[in-house]
Formats: sequence, structure tokens, C-alpha cells
Amino acid sequence: MLAIYLIGLREGLEAALIVSILLGYATKLGRTDLKPRIWAGIGLAVALAVAVGAVLTFGTIELGDAEEAIAGTLAVVAVGFVTWMIFWMVRNSAALSSSLRSDVDRSLGGAGWGIVLLAFLSVGREGVETSLFLWTAVQSTGESAIALIGALLGIGTAVALGALIARGMVRINLSRFFTWTGALLVVVAAGVLSYGVHDLQEGGVLPGEHLLAYDVSRVVPIDSWYGTLLKGVFNFSPAATWLEVAVWITYVAVVGTCFVLALRRRPVRTRVPAVATAS
Repeated sequence: MLAIYLIGLREGLEAALIVSILLGYATKLGRTDLKPRIWAGIGLAVALAVAVGAVLTFGTIELGDAEEAIAGTLAVVAVGFVTWMIFWMVRNSAALSSSLRSDVDRSLGGAGWGIVLLAFLSVGREGVETSLFLWTAVQSTGESAIALIGALLGIGTAVALGALIARGMVRINLSRFFTWTGALLVVVAAGVLSYGVHDLQEGGVLPGEHLLAYDVSRVVPIDSWYGTLLKGVFNFSPAATWLEVAVWITYVAVVGTCFVLALRRRPVRTRVPAVATAS
């Protein structure tokens, strides 16, 4: 549940900040007529995210032997999206506000309906990534009800934080926030990728399904409280193949190293730029 909460919190806060910046900049320009269009784009983005989640949830029911192969493929795709998102935020978190403002300026040509597309694409990207990664994480843990609660709590917390930040009532170091959550997501994504490899092995796409690297099921029962905790937070499996272990170690080593190097190359800022308020 903690991993699901983290995903919902991080992705939700990104989307909330984008919404605050768009609405705040429209207010600063004196273009209150743009706000309904911005909300229209946001509504379409939310609808797209819900539709993607519904297709993933109900479209993979009773697929027979193909279910494992599809679930494994989607897990790999989800990890790809999340990995890209982690590094994108490292590079752009400090300039997110100015970048979005430039996009708003470009979208105001003609009747200004390009702002609907901008809001849709900006928020929709976060929504689709969230739906895909949350679905994959739920599949790997097998706790759909608890995962749903964790996701809703994470998104709810993000919306509340975004509103407080936009009104100047709360100030947090966003660069530090995205750095720590990014590091945790590297470990979470490694577990999801390992789960995807396991499903691909069960689906016959990858070899080595019966070549176990370890089996600690007796020491760490999956139905015990600590087994459930390890499964929910790190996607730990008490029995894993050599390929799963190799993929997990390789991902953490390569992506973790690149993440640290990206942080070192990021320009040092003494303070996080303020988010324009919508009030």
C-alpha cells in the first residue's frame, strides 16, 4: 500500500502543480475566460486516465494463457514510462513553471482554444502514466482493495498539498521532494519490472521459469504481515528466478547510478521558484 500511495502522491502532485500553474498564469494575464477551457482540458485528461484504467482492469479478464504475457508486457511498458518520468522531473522540476507559461503563450493564438489541448496533454500524460503504473503495481501485489485505498489517499494528499501550495499556505522544497520520491520509485519500479519478467516467463515469452535463484517461502511466508509488507512496498517475492533477480539488480544499478549522476548535473538552486496562485 505504501508503494501505491507514493505513486499516487508523486504523480498527483505533479498534476496538481501543473493545474495551479496554468490557472495562476491565466489569472496573471487577466484572461479569466481561459479558465473554463483549462478545466475542460483537465476534465478530458481525467476521463482519458479513467478510461485507460478501465480498459486495463476489465480488458484483461479471462484472456487465458495470454493474460500473463500481456500483464508482463504492460509492466515493462509501465516501468519505461515511470523511468522516463523520474529523469524528466530531475531535469525540469526547477523550470516547470516557466516552461508551462511559455506553452500557454504559444497556445493563445487565434481564439485561444489551444489552451484546452495544452491542459489535456499536460495533465493527461500524468494521468495515463499513473493509471498504467498503478494497475501494474496492483497486479503484482494482488491486493486490489488495499491498493485502491492507497492510490486514493495518495492522490487526495497530492490535491490538498497542491491547493495549499498554490495559495501560499504551504511551502515545500519541491526539488528535494521529487529527489527522494524518485529514489524510492527506482526501487519500486525495479520490483514491478521483476514482476513483469516473472509474468513473461509464466506466459512462455521468456525462459527460465523453473530456475529459482532462491526460495525463502518458509522463512518469509507471503501471507504473513512482514511478507505482505515487503510485497506491498518493494514487490518482494519469496521465490524468484535467476532472471528476475538479474533484472532487478541490473535496473537498480543502472538506473540508480544514472539518477545520481543526473542529480549531480542538475543546476544548484538556493530556492524553489514560487508557483503562481490561482486565487
